Formats: sequence, C-alpha cells, structure tokens
Amino acid sequence: MKERIALICGGKSAEREISLLTGQQVSDALIREGFSVTCLDLDDNLVSDLKSIRPDVVFIALHGKYGEDGCLQGLLDILGIPYVGSGVLASALAMNKAISKRLFRLEGILCPKDILVPRHILKKQCFRTMTEQVDRDLVYPLVVKPNKQGSTIGLNVIESGKELENAILHASKYDDEVLIEEYIPGTEITVGVLGNNELRVLPVIEIQSSTGLYDYEAKYTPGMSKHIIPAKISDSAFKAAQDGASKAHKALGCRGISRADFIVDPRDNVYILEVNTIPGMTRTSLIPDAAKAAGIEFPDLITLLVELALDN
Repeated sequence: MKERIALICGGKSAEREISLLTGQQVSDALIREGFSVTCLDLDDNLVSDLKSIRPDVVFIALHGKYGEDGCLQGLLDILGIPYVGSGVLASALAMNKAISKRLFRLEGILCPKDILVPRHILKKQCFRTMTEQVDRDLVYPLVVKPNKQGSTIGLNVIESGKELENAILHASKYDDEVLIEEYIPGTEITVGVLGNNELRVLPVIEIQSSTGLYDYEAKYTPGMSKHIIPAKISDSAFKAAQDGASKAHKALGCRGISRADFIVDPRDNVYILEVNTIPGMTRTSLIPDAAKAAGIEFPDLITLLVELALDN
C-alpha cells in the first residue's frame, strides 16, 4: 500500500504563488503514482492537521522563508515525521547565502566576492561606511540582493555607487541582511543533485533569458527563458560545475535534492552563486527538465524523493 503524503505548499513568503504552482505539480504526480495525498497550507492549524492525518511522509513544497530555511523542518523533527529534502541545518545554511559561500570557499569552490550589510546597518540606514567599503573592495557592476531569499526577489544589478543605497533599501524589504556581490558576466548554468549518501548529479543546464537576467518573470513565465541541455560550455567547465554541485551538496549536508546555480565567465572560471534545497517543480522549472534529460520522468522523480525521505 502506498504511503500517506501530507503536501505542504503556499506559505507566508514572497514566493507563495510559486509554491502553490510547485504543490499542484507535485500533488498531481503523487496521485498519479497511487499515493494518498492531503494538501496543507502553512497556517495555525498545521500541527493539529498533521496529527490528525498522521502522514508517513511530508512533502515540503514551500519556497522561501519558513519552508526553505529550516523552520518547518525543525517542527517536523519535533513531531517525528519524515520529510522530503534537507534537514534543519542544511536548509538554514543554504538559505543564508553569505554563510554558505564561506563553506563553499573552504571546499575550494569559486565564489563571487561579496560584502554583507548586517542588520544594525540596515536598521540605522547609515550606509556611508558600507559605501566606502564597497568602493574599496569591489568593482562595479554589482549585484545587490537579500541574503536569505529566493527567486531573485529583491535583486538588482547596479552600475555605480549612485544606485547603491536605493538597491540596498529595496533588498532590505525582503530580508534583514543584504548581500552586495561582484557581478560575474558569462553563461548562467544550474546543476541538480539527487541522493542522501550516494549522489547522482544531473546534466548541466544552460539558461538563456529573454530579459538578459534570469529574474522572477523569466523564471516563471512560459517562453521567457530557454533551458539548453546539455549546456554549451567547455568540458572542463561542465566537469567543474558537476563537481562543485556535488561538493556543495555534501558541504551543506543536503539530503534528497539540491540545485546549485553557477556562472561560467569568459575565461571558463565556474563561480557558484547559491544552492536551493527546495527547487521549483513548476512547468517552467529546471530540475524536472534536468531529470527528464537523465531519463527520469517527473512522477518517477517525485516518487524517488519520497523514497529518499524514508531512507534516513
């Protein structure tokens, strides 16, 4: 008899609508595979609902705050319910771009230079010291983004110091820390990893956006981006990206699934940007395309993730 699955999607983050789309896709696949599925939102009734349903596994389809940062994972650990994906620590580390990049550097993975704007600076809105540090340590153009957010929400690429303060204020609407990062021109790629202990690295995907930036609109609007599989990059860059994705998955302690995003610069240097522990599963998402290229159809991918959740 197939397992009872509680699918949690929606939530309270800025990525709620994408989470609902992911949840619908996953729910359809689970039902097609014969699982008993109950869909839940992240609300005040969640704990009582979970106790009533008594699921064998929770499938977390929550992107962003509370779903991808370890909060929900901690709750499920307390309740003793297995769940798809990474645990508390790996989720929290991956969500925090500044901290995860420190780990990646220790693993020898190339990262863009960055400066973190901390809470107390944002609270006082006193940016003179930060501006001086940016001018001293980084070179424009720069990427300014929330430190703990996904789907490029709150992200801006700026060309000069005149734009810095407004970009910081915009990013701070979505997080209490802001990351200022050197902009790396080049080819944007992404690599999915499946597994707990024995890992399977999926084909490298090259992303081409009609907007020139793989932003929120390009990610989730059909026809606004192309996924090229395999990526049209050199063999050395291809191998470096797959090795980097595997190393990042292990360094963070990820389980089940992760997706690492990279930039390949004109000199074939491969820079990691971030790791997603709950990658999107919508009709325009990257992981389903990568899995299909590896011979894994979407329902089989979702079933595999359930199996990996129980293999802990």
